[in-house]
Amino acid sequence: MISFVHAQLGFLLFFDLRFEDAVNHFLLSETMQPAEIFPFIMRDPNRWSDLVPRKRYWGLHPPPKPLEEVIDDGLVTLQRALFLKKAEMEGVDTLLMYLYRALDLVDDMEKLASSQNSCVVDELESLLDNSGHLRTLAFLYGSKGMCSQAVAIWRILARNYSTGLWKDRPNLPGTDSQEALADKKSGEEIAAIEASKILQATSDQDLVLEHLGWVADIDQDLATAILTSEMREKQLSSEKVIAALDSEKVGIHQRYLQWLIEDQGCEDPHYHTSYALLLSKSAMEAFHMESNSGEKNDKEIDSDIQFIYSLRERLQLFLQASDLYDPEEVLDVIAESELWLEKAILYRKMGQENIVLQILALKLEDSEAAEQYCAEIGRDDAYIQLLDLYLDPKNGREPMFTAAVRLLHNHGKSLDPIQVLERLSSDMPLQLASDTILRMLRARVHHHRQGQIVHNLSRATNVDARLTGLEERSRHVQLTDESICDSCRARLGTKLFVMYPDDSVVCYRCYRNQGDSVSGRGRNFRKDAIFKQSWLVSR
Repeated sequence: MISFVHAQLGFLLFFDLRFEDAVNHFLLSETMQPAEIFPFIMRDPNRWSDLVPRKRYWGLHPPPKPLEEVIDDGLVTLQRALFLKKAEMEGVDTLLMYLYRALDLVDDMEKLASSQNSCVVDELESLLDNSGHLRTLAFLYGSKGMCSQAVAIWRILARNYSTGLWKDRPNLPGTDSQEALADKKSGEEIAAIEASKILQATSDQDLVLEHLGWVADIDQDLATAILTSEMREKQLSSEKVIAALDSEKVGIHQRYLQWLIEDQGCEDPHYHTSYALLLSKSAMEAFHMESNSGEKNDKEIDSDIQFIYSLRERLQLFLQASDLYDPEEVLDVIAESELWLEKAILYRKMGQENIVLQILALKLEDSEAAEQYCAEIGRDDAYIQLLDLYLDPKNGREPMFTAAVRLLHNHGKSLDPIQVLERLSSDMPLQLASDTILRMLRARVHHHRQGQIVHNLSRATNVDARLTGLEERSRHVQLTDESICDSCRARLGTKLFVMYPDDSVVCYRCYRNQGDSVSGRGRNFRKDAIFKQSWLVSR
């Protein structure tokens, strides 16, 4: 009996596509014969059909048929099971949403709709739309990847506060107040936040640009986050984004260009120029507003000053760091403003050294920055030019003697005293510059005498080296009959020979072959110079 059980289990497992387990049970059955597998492999009738034994098993499995049909039927059964399982899940989640709706459990509805679910959208969208549960419907669309429909609903909710679950409070007498406005603003912000979550993840450029405007009207930070999101697989086209941006939304435009340049490494000169222009205009507007802040308290004034400082610092850093913008175009915008340091940076980019010195020394009166700029130029005439500006500032200004004395004190040693004295005016108090000029003259004399000493020492060393060379060439060498060439090892006898500085001796033929840079012992004097104690300067 156990053999029949194993055989029956084998056939059941075989039809269940578990072939390995089926074969194992077949092997455990003593009554199972290999010929019983023939109908699964070859269609009847065939030449071996008569060999297949006709045994009676329990009717728990279909009759044998070709293996291809068994596999096809098994796959169909599996697919049907998966479909039924999916359909069961869809039915459960959809029914659950119906029950939540009937019980008016709004929080549970939104939680189910916003999570991973198997709800059937076609069955629920009309129900949720007609009942006014647009938030739940928007969450459901979002969970199903229907981004366009979801964002469209959030847009409706943002513009029509009384629609959906955001029920307006009854207008009680005297309560049409700030509290109601605060609730409305909060509802708009929630809609914009939920829409931005979808728009930050989608790569649908048309969808993003279509809904960017109303999100920006509510919160510009959210709009910027949408444009600069790293969550999407494919970034938006910068040209289309900039073309779609509202010209009045300067903050979004500015931060998007900053993201393109600093984070994305954009090197388009047009974008660099546009970013510099936007920063410049913002700095000018902030500077103008700060100068007209007569009715503000001290705290507000301090906040404005801090904002202007931060904005100008960002502008200055960008103007210094980037070489891709058009300085002339930016300069045209700030030409009539008081942004003098920014002007100095732009003129420096344009190579206008004299104007830069005028701004640093006369407009900003920053002597340290002016001297630092002269050091960057690297020419002594730059300091002379700066000295001219201090002594003759023009436009009716008094000479800046203190700054001139500071300049002479710090850099006078490297300047020509004659040029300095020629530029000193008779109006300059002598006591201010006497010590500095005296040190400058002494330093000049010291440098001159120091140069003479170095020159004479070099000359003495040169003469001594030449004398040592003559001594080396004129020294006597004694050879015997046994002396040989250090290169070819031949006896020298009465041959001409040459002696190298390392005392090696070679015949004249070897000398002509190897030259005067390599001795007979193989020493290369160009790479391995020789030095003798007797060559030291001792005179």
